[in-house]
Amino acid sequence: MGSNAAKLRVAWFLLAATVSAPAAADLVFTAPPRESAAKAKEVYQPIADFLSKISGQKVVFRYTDNWLSYQSDMRKGLFDIVFDGPAFIGWRMAKLDHTPLVKLPGNLAFVVVVKKDNTAVKELKDLAGRKLCGFAPPNLATLTVLVEFTNPARQPLLVETKGFQAAYKAVVDGKCDAGILQTKLWQDFDKEKSATKPVFNSKPVPNQAFSAGGPRVSPELRAKFAEALMTEDGKAATKLLRDEFKGQDFVPAKKEEYEGLGALMRDVWGFEL
Repeated sequence: MGSNAAKLRVAWFLLAATVSAPAAADLVFTAPPRESAAKAKEVYQPIADFLSKISGQKVVFRYTDNWLSYQSDMRKGLFDIVFDGPAFIGWRMAKLDHTPLVKLPGNLAFVVVVKKDNTAVKELKDLAGRKLCGFAPPNLATLTVLVEFTNPARQPLLVETKGFQAAYKAVVDGKCDAGILQTKLWQDFDKEKSATKPVFNSKPVPNQAFSAGGPRVSPELRAKFAEALMTEDGKAATKLLRDEFKGQDFVPAKKEEYEGLGALMRDVWGFEL
C-alpha cells in the first residue's frame, strides 16, 4: 500500500509539472491599465508577437484592468517585460533587477498653477490643507508633486480630475486652489499666462520606456530586445503604440536616467524602497 501511495504521489507530481511547465516558460509582457482590453490587445499584441520572434520564446501580453492588480502583480515580480513610466521603471530597477531598454524621446515635466490673482498660495508648501486638482496616484504628474510634501501632517487635499484640461479648468473656475499640469499643455492652455501662474516646476524626468528583467530575462536577451525594438521590424510592431504618442521613434534608454526615480513611489502602498 505504501508503494502504491508513493507511486500516486509521483504521478501527481509529474502531472503538475507537465501542466505548469508551459505557463512557467512564457515571458509576460504588460502595460498599465489605461485602455480597454480590446484596445490594449490591438496595440500590444503585435509587440508581444515580435518579442516572441526575437527571443525564440513565447511572450504573452497580459492585460490588467485596474491599477491595484497591476501594482500587486508587479510587486510579486510577475512581469518580465513592461512598458510604462519612469517611476515604476526606477522602482523595478531597484527591487526587481529590471533594465530600461528603449524610451520615447524627450523628457516629462510638470507644473503646479494657481489663479493669477491668488495671493494666498505663493509656493508649493502653501497648498497644505488646500485643494489640489490632479490625477489619482500613481499618475506620474501627481507623484512628482506629492513627493515634495515630506510632512504627513501638512499635505494638500487631492481632488481627482480626469485629464489635465479638467484640472486647469477647475483652477480657473475656483473649484481648486491649484492644479497639476503637464508643462507643455499648460503653455497651450494659457498662452498669454493671463489666467494662471506657476508656483512649482518639477525636475524633468525621462519619458516612458520598455524595461525587462528578473531571473527569466538574461542581460543578453535584454540587449537583444533593445536593439530589435529600434529596427524597421521593431518600428512596425510598435507602430500603434507610437501612434498614441505622436508616432515618435524609440531611442536608447540609459540606466542612469531612471536610477533613483523609484523614490517617487514613496507614498504608494507597497512600493517603499
